[in-house]
Amino acid sequence: MVRKRSTDSTARELAIIQRATSDLVGVALRSVEGLEVSLPQFRLLRVLDELGAASATQCAQVLGVGGSSITRLVDRLDASGHLVRRPDAGNRSAVVLALTDEGRRLVNRVEARRRRELGNALARLEPDERAQCIAALERLHEVLEAPEDPRIPY
Repeated sequence: MVRKRSTDSTARELAIIQRATSDLVGVALRSVEGLEVSLPQFRLLRVLDELGAASATQCAQVLGVGGSSITRLVDRLDASGHLVRRPDAGNRSAVVLALTDEGRRLVNRVEARRRRELGNALARLEPDERAQCIAALERLHEVLEAPEDPRIPY
């Protein structure tokens, strides 16, 4: 009987986490709504904003995508003027990707939209709820970023 209750509790917890994930994805999608880039394109711009100039290979690794996906994203963002390809000074056969001023402005605009929407949601929480929410999200992030425990079976 205890096993059933634990399973029900875990299923409920997972459903709540999945719903929160969907809510946050919704914030991300709304932040690029009406702009000239898609969410995957924005993710590449955001990586370049964080890394500075970087190779397509580095960007693909950070995003967890293949080389052909990066090539398509770069082609579109280069054509739209959000990033540039430059020769790599250390390797003539390679290129370096970098944000243009327009790309940087777009990243700042999208991030401002996200901060505004998330800030409005946080403002609706009581101070103790807000503190608990932030602490739980920080801890979940730590767990998700930590190497997997080999003792835990899947």
